[in-house]
Amino acid sequence: MGLCFSSAEGSKHQRFSQEHRQFSSVSSKGGSESKKSSAALNKPGSFDTQSLTKTTAPKVHRNLSDLRNNPVYSNVDIFTYKEMALATKYFRPDFILGEGGFGVVYKGVIDESVRPGYPTTYVAIKELNPEGLQGDREWLAEVNYLGQLSHSNLVKLIGYCCEDEHRLLVYEYMASGSLEKHLFRTPGVGCTLTWSKRMKIALDAAKGLAVLHGAERSVIYRDFKTSNILLDADFNAKLSDFGLAKDGPMGDQTHVSTRVMGTYGYAAPEYVMTGHLTARSDVYGFGVVLLELLLGRRALDKSRPSREHNLVEWARPLLNQNKKILRILDPRMDGQYSSRTAMKVANLAYQCLSQNPKGRPLMSGVVELLESVQSKDNDIDESMFHNNNHKGVTLYEDPGRSHSAKGRSKREGEGSCRSVGSEVSVEQHGSNASSPEHHHRQPGGLPNVVSNANSHQP
Repeated sequence: MGLCFSSAEGSKHQRFSQEHRQFSSVSSKGGSESKKSSAALNKPGSFDTQSLTKTTAPKVHRNLSDLRNNPVYSNVDIFTYKEMALATKYFRPDFILGEGGFGVVYKGVIDESVRPGYPTTYVAIKELNPEGLQGDREWLAEVNYLGQLSHSNLVKLIGYCCEDEHRLLVYEYMASGSLEKHLFRTPGVGCTLTWSKRMKIALDAAKGLAVLHGAERSVIYRDFKTSNILLDADFNAKLSDFGLAKDGPMGDQTHVSTRVMGTYGYAAPEYVMTGHLTARSDVYGFGVVLLELLLGRRALDKSRPSREHNLVEWARPLLNQNKKILRILDPRMDGQYSSRTAMKVANLAYQCLSQNPKGRPLMSGVVELLESVQSKDNDIDESMFHNNNHKGVTLYEDPGRSHSAKGRSKREGEGSCRSVGSEVSVEQHGSNASSPEHHHRQPGGLPNVVSNANSHQP
């Protein structure tokens, strides 16, 4: 059973509000941002947002009384608390999927026994803790946004319960749980997140952000992180938890001023310092997650040497240094990608993490670049499987590298994935799988995709 919803509130990922935490300035090679530009990453409207459906509603609900008196979302069901209890077998402890600052999330089933005539539907039911970190405002924000927006890369809100003091949200059940679980928390599971899977997850998540930013009234997600990216049974990724989402600027406005909220390690530095929120704030958060996918490391990890506690501060200066970046990529993906493609994605992460918000690409451009990477990965996958046939070599591995790679893995004690015939097995070893000493194939050329620092806000 996958963890469907999780909270990053803890010693490593703490929610913060109002406190302006200073981010250290991240140095880059030569002490300045690259001044080269790429039109593709900053072309407004280059990503098709027509697949985003918006339910027409007379107005956004401002409070719970308004929601109760004007339940206008025709695609969202309203449940009683009794029905929620039946769906979760009276909130049985063994039905719990996760627990955090918002409360508890249960797996449930809504069927004929819950509501006559209702088709059997597996769901995740989030019950708000009235004493938790989220309150009625965040709960209502989720109903408002997910009640109006529908897209294949946004988790579906099936319904809600707002009865007396009870506040519950009913979502589609995401069988594979969160990206955080697969990348960090389950021993051995990270090995199943191949390069191609990680790039597909990054693309899906980028599409989710792109449709929010490209909506008729742009929506700023504001809490993009691995625990809020959920995976279905086929590892399709969807954005969840819209409690901190905000409407974007309108007309001549360049930003939205708001109190600082989010997750430390993922929030854009200019937003933390000033409270000025733009779509580019989400792009920064995407860059952090993309970096986590590339390196297999958490955004904040105090178990590592002090200079590596903050992933962005440590790794960003290396992202445009081809030889160094190939040495620090997650060794669990060894042999699954070309150096040229890896450097292209690393350069994208470098741009998304720019200290200058206008130096970050639009999400529509990010989608286009990742789609090109996905297309090339599919070509490589097909070619490699065809050429290797049933040979027992590392998945997608260059046969000429197999002996040196095995020797290197044995010396370093890294975890590795290998294929034997058509089956994949996992080898577990003792030391840290994210050692920066892990060497990869020599770098090739890298097409420049750096964004234009003078581009306009979306």
